[in-house]
Amino acid sequence: MEIAATIPLENRDDLSIAYTPGVARVCSAIAAEPALFDEYTWASRTVAVVTDGTAVLGLGNIGPRAAMPVMEGKAVLFKQFGGIDAVPICLDTTDPDEIVETVARLAPSFGGINLEDISAPRCFAIEAMLAERLDIPVFHDDQHGTAVVATAALENAARLTGRDLADLRVVVSGAGAAGVAVTKMLLAAGVGDIAVADSRGIIHLGRENLTLVKSELATLTNRAGLTGSIEDALEGADVFVGLSSGQVPESAVATMAPDSFIFAMANPDPEVHPDVAHKYAAVVATGRSDYPNQINNVLAFPGIFRGALDVRATSITEGMKLAAADALAAVVADELRADHIIPSPFDPRVAPAVASAVSSAARAEGVARA
Repeated sequence: MEIAATIPLENRDDLSIAYTPGVARVCSAIAAEPALFDEYTWASRTVAVVTDGTAVLGLGNIGPRAAMPVMEGKAVLFKQFGGIDAVPICLDTTDPDEIVETVARLAPSFGGINLEDISAPRCFAIEAMLAERLDIPVFHDDQHGTAVVATAALENAARLTGRDLADLRVVVSGAGAAGVAVTKMLLAAGVGDIAVADSRGIIHLGRENLTLVKSELATLTNRAGLTGSIEDALEGADVFVGLSSGQVPESAVATMAPDSFIFAMANPDPEVHPDVAHKYAAVVATGRSDYPNQINNVLAFPGIFRGALDVRATSITEGMKLAAADALAAVVADELRADHIIPSPFDPRVAPAVASAVSSAARAEGVARA
């Protein structure tokens, strides 16, 4: 990564424009008319990629310094796929209030905030507090990026096999950041019923010692009233969505409904190995790049932020996220195969399609300023 000038800086005249006295004219103009800030600085086109290093990839709580390479990589992806400048910021605190206060004070330098690799359940409160406090998009990619891509993949898997989302019974393994967000988005997209399981089994209203987040999940999910283990939930299920590190035995996979879908997204070891999944499922997806149908966040966040920044959105709404999922699915809707339900990250159609859909949704929902 590097920062590079977009104008030449080769002589005294160049210097007088790029720095003093030229910048003083721009400062004075912005002071007199604050709306010019978006036009004459990079801030409205720049995203902060923020972490505290508590949930980095599959490595866990490795701290802010060890997290920096991932944040740098994320910034490279923003630039490559969305044409967006991004700055990695690794904070030396895990206190939610301190994180919120720090990011809020930095926010005038950016057009959007991408939260990354912050552990659950703290990530939920941090995102909510920042979204409430700031008038720029705040997006926790581990939650919503995963949810957008998983929803698009499920839409296309259903389309490929001639089924409606409303007829599907889904089992989600994992109730962390991604598990909660995927569950909520799939419900918003019209999935009929979802059972969520964590390390203690199926989440249901009768279970004791649920966190606030899991209590909310219990009210939204499991209409069938299932109890017990994830193996119990999988019997007759149409879809498995893996967002945890827990392995699922083949004997449980074998009890799923015919022509099921298995999205086993744990990295590097999927909850259900693709060789096993293909024995029973009509469509198989993973989080790995060396298998077909990779559920990869890079399919979502560059286009989502591009679309939000293009219209200077004040937030990223549920409608914008659903529009992103629909647009992503539509990119390959005419090319569907069991091993091709989601585009490649290198498909040049992806980011423009997602960005356009997000911009339109932002205008329709009244959060666009341009």
